[in-house]
Amino acid sequence: MTDMAPAEVARRALPLVDLTNLDDACTTADIDALCARAVTPHGSVAAVCIWPRHVVQAASLLAGTGVNVATVVNFPQGGDDTLAVVAETKVAIADGADEIDLVMPYRAFVAGRRGFAEEQIRRVRAVCGEALLKVILETGEIGDPLLIHAASNVAIAAGADFIKTSTGKVKVNATLEAAEIMLTIIEELRREGGREVGFKPAGGIRTLDDAAAYLMLADRLLGANWVSAAHFRFGASGLLDALLAALDGREQTTAKGY
Repeated sequence: MTDMAPAEVARRALPLVDLTNLDDACTTADIDALCARAVTPHGSVAAVCIWPRHVVQAASLLAGTGVNVATVVNFPQGGDDTLAVVAETKVAIADGADEIDLVMPYRAFVAGRRGFAEEQIRRVRAVCGEALLKVILETGEIGDPLLIHAASNVAIAAGADFIKTSTGKVKVNATLEAAEIMLTIIEELRREGGREVGFKPAGGIRTLDDAAAYLMLADRLLGANWVSAAHFRFGASGLLDALLAALDGREQTTAKGY
């Protein structure tokens, strides 16, 4: 595939961004600023992704913009208290969340408790209603490609609308290697006539080259027409700056791979 100009990569990536602030010290003023950035002169991001305590505020600020409000549950630890996670999800939905990013209990999964992990996801899915459910596998902590493959299948079987790489809170977050495993499973499911499942790389995606690499991978595996906000998101806090710089003509570096 020939190189694509930075502005072209940015134009394609901007509506796929889940603009994120999951800093422990995030304030209401930070949420005001985040929501203001979500609607740009070049178009809107797909969603903001924030702590549950800020959902009511963000939902009010973004009403009518078309930008969804995503929040995190069981985050970032991926703990085992399913009742608490279900209760947390119910509150988030009642507060106005459009999307739930659930950290699967990945330590339990790696320890061999796959049925427990699947049941937690199923129970969260059951209370999501119309909200999208993105299941965070924490691929950098799982590590083993075979286990990443298995975790993807467990999450999909339990009702995930998206499978997501990472919390962004561990040493190894999104990688192209994990992304290829996850996207291949999505492609196989699609080829077999199964339901559409989306993909979200998150953590460490900051540059045009980062975005281009994931878009190119998705195009190769699923076709150039597959990528849209309904099927693909970038979980990022810093990527939007690079995209806007390119769209404003302030980025000089060609995005390699396009």
